[in-house]
Amino acid sequence: MIERKRIGLFGGTFSPIHFGHLRGAEEVREAFALHEVIFIPAAIPPHKRVEDIIEAKHRLEMVQRATRTNPSFSVSDVELERPGKSYSIDTLRHFQESGQDCVFFILGRDAFLEIETWMEFQSLFSLANFIVMTEPGSGKVCQKDQLPEALRSVFRYDSGNSCWIHTSDHTLHFKEIVLLDISSTRIRELIGRGQSVKYLVPGEVEGYIQEHGLYRRRNEHDGA
Repeated sequence: MIERKRIGLFGGTFSPIHFGHLRGAEEVREAFALHEVIFIPAAIPPHKRVEDIIEAKHRLEMVQRATRTNPSFSVSDVELERPGKSYSIDTLRHFQESGQDCVFFILGRDAFLEIETWMEFQSLFSLANFIVMTEPGSGKVCQKDQLPEALRSVFRYDSGNSCWIHTSDHTLHFKEIVLLDISSTRIRELIGRGQSVKYLVPGEVEGYIQEHGLYRRRNEHDGA
């Protein structure tokens, strides 16, 4: 039998992508023996104000530039090609249609704790395995309080494999990653004040931001 390819799906606004995203994805890839991690920039994130997000073409280009030196990283524009808001349920169904891959959906702990607000959130876990990236010292993964209340009845803990098992037999893993205290919000604030973001984002991303004048304060950008 042909081994199923293990792929990670890492979605986000990526405005901009930074070393925290990249390091987290690399640690997850290595820990779970993923053949590939696919970065998926959102077109219209359901939980963020549209006016705060720069054009998708810029975010896509920055992700492509940030990932091109890692042969295990790739980028998908599936959410950018789909009209309307970018719902993860639609993206997971898209990747499930091929039926050839073992899919792991990668997200941060903050996003996971808000998953009850996601479109058709109960169906998400029937479509893929989940990997939640956590900070060191986030608590014992075997305790039910690590799960949002609405999920506690559909998961059981498997101590042998140190993961949660969904009623669909898909798995839910918590993976501690190296804490890089970097956020896209902080990077945008620094740029808005005219300060350096060197060593927070890849050089190719920094250059692209400067070239296109991204995230500059409106009055500066307009020459006021």
